[in-house]
Amino acid sequence: FFFSTPRQTNEEQHPILPPASSVRSLVSTTMLRAASFSVARRAVLNSSRGAPSCAAPRAMAFHASAPREEEEAKTPAPVSKGGLFGTGLSEWFALPIGITAAIPIIKFDWYVINEETQLAAVFIAFCVALYTQGGDAIYRSLDERAQAMLKEHNEAEDKVIEALEQKLEFLQANKDQVDHFETINKMREEAYVNLNAAGAIKPQHDFKAQVERMLNMIAVEEASYTEKKKVALMTEATEDVTAQFTNDKALKKAALDSAIAGLKGGAADGGSDPVRNAFVQFFKNKAAEAAKAADDSEEQAQKAALVAKMNAVAKSEGYFFQFDDSGKPKMVV
Repeated sequence: FFFSTPRQTNEEQHPILPPASSVRSLVSTTMLRAASFSVARRAVLNSSRGAPSCAAPRAMAFHASAPREEEEAKTPAPVSKGGLFGTGLSEWFALPIGITAAIPIIKFDWYVINEETQLAAVFIAFCVALYTQGGDAIYRSLDERAQAMLKEHNEAEDKVIEALEQKLEFLQANKDQVDHFETINKMREEAYVNLNAAGAIKPQHDFKAQVERMLNMIAVEEASYTEKKKVALMTEATEDVTAQFTNDKALKKAALDSAIAGLKGGAADGGSDPVRNAFVQFFKNKAAEAAKAADDSEEQAQKAALVAKMNAVAKSEGYFFQFDDSGKPKMVV
């Protein structure tokens, strides 16, 4: 690359013919320019032949789904013939064409070679050096970033696919939900029918249980009353017999003789026990008195207490019946 100073035209040097020094300078400048152009062209051609692997076109498509058939069925690009501008001619034809075109371009100042040309040449040389020497490193750096982005993209797609598969399984599992609800409704109707059938019989069972409980209560109260009367009668009989034997010496002597005879293994005079005879006589007298007595107030009071107790239980537990004052049951439902 050469610096060039502003040249004076032939008209400025001589109005008619240019001087010989100007002609020689022009010829030498033209030859040097042609040589420099040839050297730059060879450098560009050599760099294109030894281009790094990153120069090769790579088709990389990112898809969130499977590639479509239209993309796979694209018409292949036509194959280039190579050579000069794809014409198939040898690339060496560019040298005479470039020299031939450079002469009139520089001659008629269509292109002025100055410091801007040198700066452009230096920039082109920098680009060529960077492309040939650091292209692989830049390619690897960009390719690593692309692979990392592709990996993240694939992981995100896998998560989306997994979520869609889970949703599909859930929908397939709920596919028979209508049949399940129909079965549940059918079972509910059958349960209602069974409950209605049981409801018709249940009151009868409840009534039976209530009557049995009342009977058991009456039996318990009667047994309790009988036991109390028995204890009271025995207490009264014991006190009466004890008083007789305490006050009557003849009965006391007869009881003592009977006891001694019993210890000896024999029987007392008369063959009877005076104590037992006294108790028997007491109960006979009580029976005769009870037969003659017409006062049943005690029994009526006991009966009224029992009826009140049974009514209280029936009312608190919601029985179907209650008792009147005479003790007869009456339905209340």
